Order: sequence, then C-alpha cells, then structure tokens
Amino acid sequence: MRTGWADTELRGLEPIAQAAHTAERRAALSARFPGERLVVPAGRLKTRSNDTEYPFRASTEYAYLTGDQAENGVLVLEPTGENGHTATIYLLPRSDRENGEFWLSGQGELWVGRRHSLAEAEQLLGLPAKDVRELPEALAEATGPVRFLRGHDAVIEKALTDKVTAERDEELRVYLSEARAVKDEFEIGELQKAVDSTVRGFEDVVKVLDKAEATSERYIEGTFFLRARVEGNDVGYGSICAAGPHACTLHWVRNDGDVRSGDLLLLDAGVETHSLYTADVTRTLPINGTYTDIQRKIYDAVYESQEAGIAAVKPGAKFRDFHDASQRVLAEKLVEWGLLEGPVERVLELGLQRRWTLHGTGHMLGMDVHDCAAARTEAYVDGTLEPGMCLTVEPGLYFQADDLTVPQEYRGIGVRIEDDILVTEDGNRNMSAGLPRASDEVEAWMARLKG
Repeated sequence: MRTGWADTELRGLEPIAQAAHTAERRAALSARFPGERLVVPAGRLKTRSNDTEYPFRASTEYAYLTGDQAENGVLVLEPTGENGHTATIYLLPRSDRENGEFWLSGQGELWVGRRHSLAEAEQLLGLPAKDVRELPEALAEATGPVRFLRGHDAVIEKALTDKVTAERDEELRVYLSEARAVKDEFEIGELQKAVDSTVRGFEDVVKVLDKAEATSERYIEGTFFLRARVEGNDVGYGSICAAGPHACTLHWVRNDGDVRSGDLLLLDAGVETHSLYTADVTRTLPINGTYTDIQRKIYDAVYESQEAGIAAVKPGAKFRDFHDASQRVLAEKLVEWGLLEGPVERVLELGLQRRWTLHGTGHMLGMDVHDCAAARTEAYVDGTLEPGMCLTVEPGLYFQADDLTVPQEYRGIGVRIEDDILVTEDGNRNMSAGLPRASDEVEAWMARLKG
C-alpha cells in the first residue's frame, strides 16, 4: 500500500483572484502593529453530534487576510524588527502514505479528500507555507509581544496562553473588523455576484410557491438552498422563509410552517460566494400573487420608508441618517393610521414607533452578513459613510398576531423590504435592484414567473 502511487503534484498554478488584495491587507495589518507577532487562525472543525462535524467555514479574518479556507490553517506575521513582518501560512500538508496517515488519520485524504500541498498553497496564496503541526511548539517557545485572534483554535490559544493579553487581542479583532468597512474592487465584484445569484434564488422560489403550499416553508428553504449550493458556497446565513404570522418573528429559521394562499411570505435570504461574501436581501411577497388592501397599505408604507432610507445613503452622510429617514416615514404612517398619537416629532423622540418597527434599518455587509461587528461605535454606527462601503437598508413593520393595540385586520402581518446598497462617489447603487420592490411591480414580476 505504500508504493505504486503516481505523482499528483500540481505545478505552475496561478495565484488566486484576490492574492494581490490579500497582500495589501496584510501590509496594512503589519503597519498597524509594528514589532509584534500576529497570529490569525482559520479555526477547527466543530462537532455536530458524536463523530460528525458541521461543514467547516474559515474565520472571516483569516480568509480576508489569506484567501485560504482550509481548516486548521494559521496565518502568522513575524516581526522583522521595529517595522515590517514576514507572513507565513501554516497548513496541513498532503497526507503521508509511507506512515499510513493517508488511511488512518481522521484528517487523512482517503477520508476527507485531497488538499493542496504546501508548495501548491504557496503558488496559490503568494505566501510561504509550513506544516501547521509544528506551529504550537514554535509559538510556545517564541518571545516578544503577541496578538492573537481568539475563539477559533484552542490548540493555538493554549500555546500562547502566557504570551497574550485580552486587551491586546481585542485591539487586533477590532482592527480587523474596521479594516473591512471599505470594500476593494474584488470584494465589490464578489458581493455583486452574491446578489445576482440571490436574485435568481428568489425567482426560483416564486416559481414553486404552489409546491410550498402543498408542503411547508421548508420547500422554500430547500429551493433557495439549491441555488446557493449550485452557484455559490452556501447560504450566507440561515434563510428566513416566514409565511403568514411567522413574518413577525424577526429571525424565523425553523421554516416548518404552512404556506397559505392569501398570506404574505417574508423571504430573507442570501447566497454566499465561494470566496465567502454574502448577499442579504428580503422581499415580502403575496403567496397568491396579489396583495390584499391591508397588505398593500402596510407594504407600500415600508416601501416608502425604504425609498427614504436609500436616498439618505451617500458619501459624507452619517451612518445613522438612513435609519432616521426610514423611521420618520414609518412614524408618520403610524400616526396617519391612528395607531400612535402625534405629533411625529414626539413619537420619534420617545421611540413609540419601535413597538412595530422593532429593529435598526440596516448594517454593514461583506464576508459576514453583519459585517464589521467588532468595530468601535465611533467608527461604525456613529461614523460617516465612504465610497466602497456596502450596507443593507431594511425597514419593516410587524404587527404581532396577539397585539390588541391594533385593529384585527393588521394582526399577523409582517413586512420587510431589504436591499444591498453600495456607497459610490456620487451617491449609491442598489446592488439588488434586479428584484422589484414597488407592490405593483412585485405582482407583475410574480405573474410573469408563474407563467
């Protein structure tokens, strides 16, 4: 079994598409923390049950800095003095048939499939590559200041236990979160690719709503998931396929409810590309293709609110501006409908509209659906929009089925409309404009798809 195997080494490989961008990101990281060793792991497999694992997804920070997605991988930036670093990626090498690792190890390629050799990884990633199994001992013996991205690799964390501090490590995490706020050309292209696949996934769902009525929300979930797996890596987050009153549950991911003609379907879903950038789009659709009068009234109010929010997205604007613009419209509608006592300024000052608007109007988008989550408040929600930032605008109105403060006809209706908006030099671009938003356009679009 040890002999008679062909040479399968891949030679002359071209660098991955984002290699130049990842090099720039590592250079910026090096400049931010001169003279310190920086350790960023991909993470390890997580047990789902007994001896089965969840599908692996590399840590966002590791993938952002390397373009690699291999489990157990670790990026190390070794200081070369007061300024500069040498970057090395540590990976599992090809399995060894000589010592039986190929067949016997849980990481053996017979079981989990071929992985790149270290030489292949160097060609693809533009980084020196070494055996990650040697890294814990090397780190345990290392001297000097170290910063480590916690929470992904317990083995590496143990090797560094007496060399790191929570404060320094948090500064590294925050920096890597804020560094992703402005997207480069590669990232914008990947986000658009994710959105375009997501648009096709929504079209897929509309075409099979009759089958979902005969089964459950899970038919919708499965239909969108098929598009995500065929055109991308996965869904970027658990799809929300909320029919009827389930639309009033903000993160309804059980997706096991009935799909009934006459109700609304709130579909919040996004395809994740092979490079791990995700879309995040929501449409609220009439299951039978036509909004009722009360559904249209609520939907049109949310649409008007979203229009105001999108218009407020532009370079130099405060991040909170689009939220405030959207909330004002919703507050005006709630006063107009007699659900709140005006004036609108009083409603907004007291936040009375939040009983039915519930959540913020948007967030940064990128490799994480809620991207840049560790950023400082002053750099994010109290910050200023810049060209290259990508965010969602997603106002909603949710009237719970047991809400006695609203008329019966409102109860159980939830509406959210969400688009992915790129800040440009002169304003913004709706990356998900391929999906209609106005109620009459939604109805016409659904009719065309259903034939």
